Amino acid sequence: MGEEMTGAQSLIRSLENAGVDVMFGIPGGAILPAYDPIYDSKIRHILVRHEQGAGHAATGYAQATGRVGTCIATSGPGATNLVTPIADAQMDSVPMVAITGQVPSSAIGTDAFQEADIRGITMPITKHNYLVTRAVDIPRAIAEAYHIAASGRPGAVLVDVAKDALQEKVNYEWPKNIDLPGYRDHSQPVPQSIRDAAALIAQSVRPVLYVGGGVIKANAHKELRALAELVGAPVVTTLMARGAFPDSHQLHVGMPGMHGSVAAVTSLQKADLLITLGARFDDRVTGKLSTFAPGAKVIHADIDPAEIGKNRHADVPVIGDVRLTMAQLLPAVKAEFAKSQPDLTPWWKQVEGWRTTYPVGYDVPSDGSLSPQYVIERLGKISDPDTIYTAGVGQHQMWASQFISYEKPRTWLNSGGLGTMGYAVPAAMGAKVGAPDTTVWAIDGDGCFQMTNQELVTCAINNIPIKVALINNESLGMVRQWQTLFYNQRYSNTDLHSKRVPDFAKLADAMGCIGLRCERPEDVDKTIEAAMAITDQPVVVDFNVFRDAMVWPMVAAGTSNDDIMIARELAPDWDSQEL
Repeated sequence: MGEEMTGAQSLIRSLENAGVDVMFGIPGGAILPAYDPIYDSKIRHILVRHEQGAGHAATGYAQATGRVGTCIATSGPGATNLVTPIADAQMDSVPMVAITGQVPSSAIGTDAFQEADIRGITMPITKHNYLVTRAVDIPRAIAEAYHIAASGRPGAVLVDVAKDALQEKVNYEWPKNIDLPGYRDHSQPVPQSIRDAAALIAQSVRPVLYVGGGVIKANAHKELRALAELVGAPVVTTLMARGAFPDSHQLHVGMPGMHGSVAAVTSLQKADLLITLGARFDDRVTGKLSTFAPGAKVIHADIDPAEIGKNRHADVPVIGDVRLTMAQLLPAVKAEFAKSQPDLTPWWKQVEGWRTTYPVGYDVPSDGSLSPQYVIERLGKISDPDTIYTAGVGQHQMWASQFISYEKPRTWLNSGGLGTMGYAVPAAMGAKVGAPDTTVWAIDGDGCFQMTNQELVTCAINNIPIKVALINNESLGMVRQWQTLFYNQRYSNTDLHSKRVPDFAKLADAMGCIGLRCERPEDVDKTIEAAMAITDQPVVVDFNVFRDAMVWPMVAAGTSNDDIMIARELAPDWDSQEL
């Protein structure tokens, strides 16, 4: 028999045994019994200012480190405030465990004070979840939760624990093994599918490596580079895969998708084979699905069988860990190439034509005001390649994905699937906790920043010196861009007036941070350097930028990738070009 303790002590002991070193949270009535043993635990608890901040911080920590992130909250509103970060983590396949308190088991279903059916609420947005009403079940639930969150396709797991289970006495036993009937590990690809994929690669004269976030989750960047150099094909990295393959590599042709480079978007459209690695044929990448890459056969390598054929038929499905898949593809492709290797020279001639004719660029404002793209470009140039960047959602997110060169995995963290405004500041906080010796920049918009900036207080008090580059165009910029293009410039409710209210530099000072301001192009470098020199406090730089800057290229929602727009001009008619 194990040591006797309360369920609350059992919960904290179980988190320690699961390898948790930090968690982000806020106490409250139902979870309060667990906060007493936290007082004596070696686990670092960071008291956030809003539970949404706890959830996004757990995600930032997980994305930066590859470990499972942990957040903790009380019942009712504490738990419902975690719903957005849970959905966010699940959509982007981030390993995260959320621990919530629940009203006593006898009160469940009575509309008790601070009661919410958080298990029911989060059922569609978690990989798995638990309601624990007996103390004896706590260790197994925690052990399983961390295993499920981290294994296979990572995701979010919720463990909801009733207050009486936390107060009950129990003999503690950590499970020696985890047996989950029906939860299968699909990590090893089938040899035949590897052979079929290699044969298809050897027959293809217009291949593209379509690389998604799963490559980063699988720590497969070295295998990706080896495979790409062997095949010699163009590589595109999705928004979630930026940094999986070095931007500086000659095979890299950019990011595909709604705001992707012309070369990346068009190479997918004109390919005869998509070597799809840990990507999910998301609507932001495909545009109108029926028109996406019409002449291409598809190899789809993914650890999640549910993704195969979900949006696009796979000619060769390869179900398995993408790192193992690529490691096994290497010798198989070499063997095929020994028989015959396709000549990709004509294909590269076309791709180079798109790359040189339509580079991703931007117009400098004619009135001498500050270009947001220039700010972000200089930030990338001045920072070193280990720097971690987080972004909110909107124009600044797209510019950060376009104008910073990412050379390493886990240096670009953003909310891709759910598109959650307010992600950047708390995610940067979590990333900095996970990588304390690395510079972390949150690139945020004035709209996003006003959703979660209270976590700067958490950063200031807990010595988490993140840096925030505030791209302040006094607008909900991406919505305004759509209103400009598609709603006859009828700017309904997108003006934030945030160059007047609030004063972001003063706000930063009030929250225990250093507040800086930059309004002129000639001041950008020295302002960034001043922010970089401050290493013992969080820094916020309010960059007052040109309001009407737009994100180009752009594929309008619901249209074909063939209709990619380059600064208001439609791209040439690709179909008229000789293939």
